[in-house]
Amino acid sequence: MLEPGEENVWESERLSRVPFRVLKGHKSAVTSCHFCFEDTKILTCSHDQTAKLWDFSTFTLIREFGDEHTAPISECNPTGDNKRLVTASYDKTVKLWDLETGEVLWSINLDGLVTSCNVSGDGKYVVCGVDVENAVCIVDCTTAAKVVNIKDHHKSTITRCCFDSESQRICSVSSDRSVKLWDLKAQRTTLRINQAHSNVISDCGFSSNSRLLSTASWDKSIKLWDINTGEFHRRGPDSLLHVHIGSVSSCAFSKDASILVSGGYDRTIVVWDVNSGCKKLVLKGHADWVLDVALSTSKKWLLSSSKDSTLRLWNIENCEDIPAVIENKKAIGNRLSKCEKCQRQFSIMHWDNANVVTRCVFCRLSTPPRNALPLPTVPASFTTV
Repeated sequence: MLEPGEENVWESERLSRVPFRVLKGHKSAVTSCHFCFEDTKILTCSHDQTAKLWDFSTFTLIREFGDEHTAPISECNPTGDNKRLVTASYDKTVKLWDLETGEVLWSINLDGLVTSCNVSGDGKYVVCGVDVENAVCIVDCTTAAKVVNIKDHHKSTITRCCFDSESQRICSVSSDRSVKLWDLKAQRTTLRINQAHSNVISDCGFSSNSRLLSTASWDKSIKLWDINTGEFHRRGPDSLLHVHIGSVSSCAFSKDASILVSGGYDRTIVVWDVNSGCKKLVLKGHADWVLDVALSTSKKWLLSSSKDSTLRLWNIENCEDIPAVIENKKAIGNRLSKCEKCQRQFSIMHWDNANVVTRCVFCRLSTPPRNALPLPTVPASFTTV
């Protein structure tokens, strides 16, 4: 259910003027999407048992990784050096590919359906979620040897697992509604949050400095957890409520953690301002469930993949000037505070205590915004809505 007044702000499509491009090529649901090669290429995978590498500027297919998996691919991830690709599949295998040649470097068989995979930032390990015994399996990226197999890590199916940016901790979320952090060095679970949501947790992701953790759920909410300070133990996580009209399937931070994007069962993508906890923009156009979302390093481009077998590339560079965003700011209003460290004003979430939140998000995260990478201008073939 939407907050009072939000219907008038977001339901009128005439307020939105966002350029987009539809990418077609997969034959079934597109389960995962990524920017890679400094945002010059796009990587995707699908239930059609293939992964694809696309050129960003021409929107043409560069290479297809197929004829190896025999069941839907649940997730794919490029390594940090953009040399290799990891795919996980319901055929109970995980494969490492050479991105340049398209060859399979290794393939391992696990005990059950592989529901998720992620590569550590240093490229040393791959973590996988396996439905048999609700296990998390960590694999050496060079030798394909199983380093750790944590059986019964959750009470129900693991829906997503990922490394933090320092390649030290693994977050896993599950249908059992819990969040767990497993420390690679200590070889144990260091944080357990039971009943973190009131329904299945579908996605999780760390901010670039690993301080904030986002979780998305079928309970229609996203929660932000300050896992370094443990502040959520005292006052709870920051909750983004009424995120979508239905289940939230995916969430992703921008590199500087100032923006969060989410995709949901209602076929929309929502762009959030992390400082204020408010919706900036809602993007519509997919014909079915949005399964994954990604932001470019520059925050100019947003990528979404859907059960409708397509991808959409959205140009959100000028979204602050879009009537929908302007109207939403007026409807919600700003609540400002002054950062005690950098002395700049910043917006705070409406549920925050201004006496507690005394620093802007950048000072809290201790990570200045990264310089934007140059990207192509909007091609004439883009469409606007």
